[in-house]
Amino acid sequence: MIRNNIDIADYQALLTLIRAGSFRAAADELGLSPSAMSRQISAIEEKLNTRLFDRDTRNVTPTLSGQVLARIAERMLNTAQDGLAEFEAHLSARNGHLTIAGLPSVTAGLLPGLLKSFTTDYPDVDLRIMDALSGSVLDAVEAGVADIGFTAGTVSARSRLSFQPLMDDTFVAIGAPDGPLAEDRPYRWSEVIAMPFIAMAQGTSVRELLDAACLRIGMSLTPRFQVSHLATAGALVAEGLGITALPSLTLPVLRTETLLLRDISDFGARRRIGLVRRSGRSLSPASQAFLDHVHRYDFPKTQWRTAL
Repeated sequence: MIRNNIDIADYQALLTLIRAGSFRAAADELGLSPSAMSRQISAIEEKLNTRLFDRDTRNVTPTLSGQVLARIAERMLNTAQDGLAEFEAHLSARNGHLTIAGLPSVTAGLLPGLLKSFTTDYPDVDLRIMDALSGSVLDAVEAGVADIGFTAGTVSARSRLSFQPLMDDTFVAIGAPDGPLAEDRPYRWSEVIAMPFIAMAQGTSVRELLDAACLRIGMSLTPRFQVSHLATAGALVAEGLGITALPSLTLPVLRTETLLLRDISDFGARRRIGLVRRSGRSLSPASQAFLDHVHRYDFPKTQWRTAL
């Protein structure tokens, strides 16, 4: 019975001795003394309870058992090298998995540019994108379902998450060409909410900022329509059913080529977009590579980025 397993160094010594043909030559190759090399081979034979080499004063010849073990050693060393290569690829983020959760406006308006340049540098990283409302983004990151999240506002109520501001997203009024925003000028917020208004549903980050802007001027928002999806808001606006106010990052979700975009002169708030991750947890190499890429990314000129 084999009581002690031999290790990678033993396999390496065995193959080196067979290739070199003498203890001195093998010892030189491995950086050992001939006596140390001889003791290592003897220890392997003792562990396996078999003779691996026939020795005389000048030659070392593998026995049949030595030849069989040499074939096993080659497979073991090849497997070990393949495993180390795979691990090195993992550490260098050449491959791996990355799950990013984000608000729909971020996944449509910001992530495509980020991912285009990231995947150029890391083409073998498998990416999964989860677009969800703000609360679901935070839940996914907190539960470890997503590695990194992009959301609006802060996460001060969640002690296990950290929020890193990236950019501020300005609100614009959006309407059909023949609608209430036909005049080409900035509009006051009180004017905008007096028009037939299409609002995002309660619980969205956009709606929270709309309500806060109303509170600042002592008015309430009474929407004609409330919707849960940006594309729905855009479709209703395009049909002339009302106007809306949305952050500029949401515009790629809408088909704004035929819509009017107007500044809101006194909206008084911007939607702060930031990156969310779990506090006190080490990121995977792929996640860290993406985070580093975010830090280097040149964000769109229409928004401004805070210091990272």
